[in-house]
Amino acid sequence: MPLFIGLMSGTSLDGADGVLAIIDEHVDGCQVQVLAADHVDFPADLRSSLLALQHPGADDLHHEALAANQLATCYAICVDHLMASAGITADEVVAIGAHGQTIRHRPELGYTRQTNNGALLAELTGIDVVVDFRSRDIAAGGQGAPLVPAFHQDLFSAESLRIVANIGGISNISILPPRGSSAVPTTGFDTGPGNMLLDLWTNRHRAQAYDSGGNWAATGTINAPLLMVLREETFFRMPGPKSTGRDLFNAHWLDQHLTHFGNLTTADVQATLVELTATTLIDALVAAAPTVNDVFICGGGAYNTFLMGRLQKALAASGSAAAVQSTLKIGVPPDQVEALAFAWLALRFMARTTGNLPTVTGARGTRILGALYPA
Repeated sequence: MPLFIGLMSGTSLDGADGVLAIIDEHVDGCQVQVLAADHVDFPADLRSSLLALQHPGADDLHHEALAANQLATCYAICVDHLMASAGITADEVVAIGAHGQTIRHRPELGYTRQTNNGALLAELTGIDVVVDFRSRDIAAGGQGAPLVPAFHQDLFSAESLRIVANIGGISNISILPPRGSSAVPTTGFDTGPGNMLLDLWTNRHRAQAYDSGGNWAATGTINAPLLMVLREETFFRMPGPKSTGRDLFNAHWLDQHLTHFGNLTTADVQATLVELTATTLIDALVAAAPTVNDVFICGGGAYNTFLMGRLQKALAASGSAAAVQSTLKIGVPPDQVEALAFAWLALRFMARTTGNLPTVTGARGTRILGALYPA
């Protein structure tokens, strides 16, 4: 019974998601059984520290080290919750896969940085810890992201083509050919902002972490001129492989585009940002897979009712009759998928099996991803 823990904290910076799962790999894919799932909110000071580290500042190395220690402590709390919930002890868990918190992602310059303290996490939990999954792919000339399409392929592939879209802080898509098909490879890439700008705007104007259900956005009116300006960003026209993050889509990026739109209500801006997420994702999806079948959404965006509706509308406008649905429809709650992906990546590392897809990241070949901190 191979037990693994996956820990994910994404660009939304809301906290750590964790799963404890049995993962069983077969020739034709993998099966997972989630025994426990948990979410640990980041303390306000940690979130502020991580946000500050997104940009150059004084004494960055010191501040990053402190944030990494605090993040590892949050991760350890999540691990304790998972084991207590499932009635599992540390010696029964093969390994923890911990993504860390991305504070820089510059594959074009040959590096990425996910702050974390794997040594401290191993010390606090007594479990082998695998971290730093992106660097090996970047060393091989890849983007280092997105990494989840390889897991999506293993878990979600079916008899027909499927699209899985993860909408976290950043949105990415996985295009999964029919299981067993060798003619067409799995592909995927980041499509642009997901919840990141939505959360930023909500926090700024409503002092809330996120717009629950998209209810506030639904009160606004989508502004076509603003949407057009936002969609002019070069990243949206780039072909894959490609990846992005806060290095591009941040408060400065948004504010400079809003300069000439001071007459809009804050709700109008929020509605337009939802439309930006929806239309850029669907445009990228349709361009990469003209014959769209099932589309399944995971990540926090799956809980944004307004966003899900706009995705469906954009997909219908492309001429597709496919439905936009949550991954819960195919057996996995949308808030568990990414954490499961890092549990799976830990399994792959411990088995010394490759974890990347060159057709997704652009790497020169498949590579074993991660670095180990033994318990």
